Amino acid sequence: MCYKAVENNTDRIDLDEFKALSRTKRAENKGFFSRLKKTKPKQLDAAFHQLHEEAFSCMDCLNCAHCCKSTGPLFTHKDIDRLSKHLRMRAADFMDTYLRVDEDGDYVLQHVPCPFLGTDNYCSVYEARPKACREYPHTNRNGMHQILHLTRKNAEVCPAVYHIVEKLKERFT
Repeated sequence: MCYKAVENNTDRIDLDEFKALSRTKRAENKGFFSRLKKTKPKQLDAAFHQLHEEAFSCMDCLNCAHCCKSTGPLFTHKDIDRLSKHLRMRAADFMDTYLRVDEDGDYVLQHVPCPFLGTDNYCSVYEARPKACREYPHTNRNGMHQILHLTRKNAEVCPAVYHIVEKLKERFT
């Protein structure tokens, strides 16, 4: 069973309800993730991979796109080169138009929602999108121990990650 917030007739997830629900789990998730660190890495990866497949078998990101509306990816130099070529812009112009350097020295979007997100939740640069977008929400990778802090944050952004975390609680509590 997938995460289901109240959905309207377009099957879009009610993001306000999701955000409120996920915030209520913040303290509980913090404690759970502290305990989850003690799980054997291979066991943790296997659980994440299975639950990732389950969640995305019934979750359509186009009904949500909350990640694109509320957060932005980090852009590598390869991402910048690929996107600027895709948009037929000089890399410097792409950076001036869309990016800024954050407090950690990373290239990030100047503004969210993502300027490449359409009103239909489709990405206008999907084929050239940044690596971080290609891999989001990072729940099907190996080495989940290394990114548990990120996964905890993503549970408040992505309904699929929320679902995965709730199912993990059933298995590991």
